[in-house]
Amino acid sequence: MTIPVDRLSQPAVRAFVTALNANDRQAFFEALTPDATMSDDGSERDLKEWTDREIFSANGRMEVEAETDGGLALVAAFTNDTWGSMRTAWRFAVDGGKVSRFETGQAGD
Repeated sequence: MTIPVDRLSQPAVRAFVTALNANDRQAFFEALTPDATMSDDGSERDLKEWTDREIFSANGRMEVEAETDGGLALVAAFTNDTWGSMRTAWRFAVDGGKVSRFETGQAGD
C-alpha cells in the first residue's frame, strides 16, 4: 500500500517527493536549501551529480510506503531506469521549510 504524495505530513518532504516524481529539476532544487547535502548508503555524495544520475537522467520516482518521525523519515519503493525498483529508506532534515539534508539507502525488511 502506498501513501499518496499529497498526504505526506511534512510540507518540505512533500515538495521534494512531488518534484522528484515529476522529474522537475527546478522544483526539486527549489525544495532544497542552497547548501543542502546528502548521503547514499552512508557515503556522502555530490548532490547535483547524484540527482542527475539517479533521478533526472534515469527517470527516478518514489512510491512512499510509510512515513515516521513526523514525516521526516520515509520508506519508499524507489525506481529508476538504471537500477529498477528497490525498497529504500529516506531521512530528511528541514530548515526554514526546505530540505537541508537527505540520507537514503536500501531499507531493511
